[in-house]
Amino acid sequence: MAKAKAKPAPLAIEQVAIDSIHLDPANVRKHGERNQAALKASLARFGQQKPIVIDGDGIVRAGNGTLEAARGLGWDTIAAVRTSLKGSEATAYAIADNRTAELAEWDDDALAQQLAAVENAGIELDEVGFSRAELDKLVNSISDDLDTDGITDVESRFELVIECSSEHQQNELFERFQSEGLKCRVLTL
Repeated sequence: MAKAKAKPAPLAIEQVAIDSIHLDPANVRKHGERNQAALKASLARFGQQKPIVIDGDGIVRAGNGTLEAARGLGWDTIAAVRTSLKGSEATAYAIADNRTAELAEWDDDALAQQLAAVENAGIELDEVGFSRAELDKLVNSISDDLDTDGITDVESRFELVIECSSEHQQNELFERFQSEGLKCRVLTL
């Protein structure tokens, strides 16, 4: 069980010169070609949406792959937060940062739906780290997992996608449809 510590100070995001920071030489996470291609595609499409974490010596403790991708894109600066963690604490944090993300699971049905919606919106699947073949395999595995033996009456599911002009309009429609007893969920792209 984790020990409770004092409330952390607010994080200060700063723009750091890429040539002033260094990859963690003890990083245990590998960033192969496919990972780098996905990171570069994401950074090129969406920009940097979260900072990397560096220590007081300019060593990256979280975001080594992002730094490599930014360098590959020719960036001069990158958004970063500085941690005061040192030594074993910094190493443990770096491992925890990678491991906790790895322990999460995909909701395959929702993922397939969102990837299809993203693709329909004109966003390339490689910009979110997936390929068309992976989406097809995901959709096929979902339909293969359906146990249809002995089922004579299969319930149909009908969906409607409405493109809203604002978040306000989306909220109004969501509340209205829910109040009418319709099963609704919000998808923001």
